Amino acid sequence: MLAEYEIFVRALEEGSLSAAARRLDLSPAVASRRLARLEDRLGVRLIERTSRRLAPTEAGRLVYDRAAQLLEGVEDLEAVVSRRTTQARGLLRVSAPTSFGRRRLAPLLQPFLAAQPRLTLELNLSDAFVDLMAEDVDVAVRIGGYEADNPLMHRLAPNRRVLCASPAYLAEHGAPDSLDDLRRHAQLAAENQSTWRLEGPEGPVVFRARSRVRTNSSEVARELALAGGGVALRSTWDVGDELRDGRLKVVLPQYAGSSDVAIFALTAGRARAETRVRAFIDFLSGLYGETPEWDR
Repeated sequence: MLAEYEIFVRALEEGSLSAAARRLDLSPAVASRRLARLEDRLGVRLIERTSRRLAPTEAGRLVYDRAAQLLEGVEDLEAVVSRRTTQARGLLRVSAPTSFGRRRLAPLLQPFLAAQPRLTLELNLSDAFVDLMAEDVDVAVRIGGYEADNPLMHRLAPNRRVLCASPAYLAEHGAPDSLDDLRRHAQLAAENQSTWRLEGPEGPVVFRARSRVRTNSSEVARELALAGGGVALRSTWDVGDELRDGRLKVVLPQYAGSSDVAIFALTAGRARAETRVRAFIDFLSGLYGETPEWDR
């Protein structure tokens, strides 16, 4: 009986019965039969099928509110009981910045997946700000201002940032010898990343980059820097390999990105996801450390 309510609740949350079936690891036929049995037993239609997505009937809204509370209570109970084990199960929804997720997270996930065979991981990569509660995300890996006293933030690694350019660019234009001199050079930055907060010999300073190229992709700025397009402020997790093999060179080494920016995981604080979230945070906490591989 509980399984029938679960497919109904998830169908409304996912927007389609097929998506709910995938989330619960069911076939569409089984999901459809469970929903039909629930409607037959209650004697009312619970869902209206529109051209775009499912919508609850008036009776469906009433049933959804009560059923969602019931399911969350069951999940809370399971979370309390399963604290005794690190074995996670269910669906874990994770968000991460596009480039970081692709370069520094995805290649490292297999040991976690192997250790948690009952867990399904949904990893969404996006540079947009993700509202964890509104978008039903359990964990968001972020790069930004870290608050040590926030219990929902879990520090994973420092985020060192350096000003850099390619040897070809420096051979043609020379290296800037001051921030004032930097203004005559081509600068590269994605939208919303043109305010460079730096720490230098005389303390914090803000440099307003005037990027030659307007783009919403940080990866475009990175590739242009590698191709000799100008000077960029880049995180070492993103360009550590290129700095190591000489494809990029640090310029103005006396200036670095503000140290209050870190790589951290933000959790939504949901009791129903506690076991799988805790397992994932424990895994992330052991990946990087205070001296990550890209800084060695």
